[in-house]
Amino acid sequence: MKLHAERTEGSNAISRHGPDGVAVNGVEHTQSVVVPWTGEVLNWDVGSFHALTPAHFEFLAALKPELVIFGSGARLRFAKPALLRPLMEARIGVETMDSAAACRTYNVLLAESRAVVAALIFETPRTSVS
Repeated sequence: MKLHAERTEGSNAISRHGPDGVAVNGVEHTQSVVVPWTGEVLNWDVGSFHALTPAHFEFLAALKPELVIFGSGARLRFAKPALLRPLMEARIGVETMDSAAACRTYNVLLAESRAVVAALIFETPRTSVS
């Protein structure tokens, strides 16, 4: 789906999203990614929802956003509270939704000049073993 977000100078708007990834500022990302409101878009070393660890959320907390929009993949799945502890301890809000909804919500909050981070999981396909 193509999105038409207003882009403030220096901000990271998501212009397209789909099951295979996102485009941010004209650059395609096909693996899990962290999109901060400003600065560099970062690869997020998460191959699947089940591979999440507290360290993945510590990484997000270090960016010091006011809110994290967590895109759990193609479907809505909630991370265990123990995984989210680094965000809770830093008093950073977190909202969980599927990755498509997370992209749309992120753009709305970005347009409001919020310090928001989208943490989006795009699961790598599993290869079958013969």
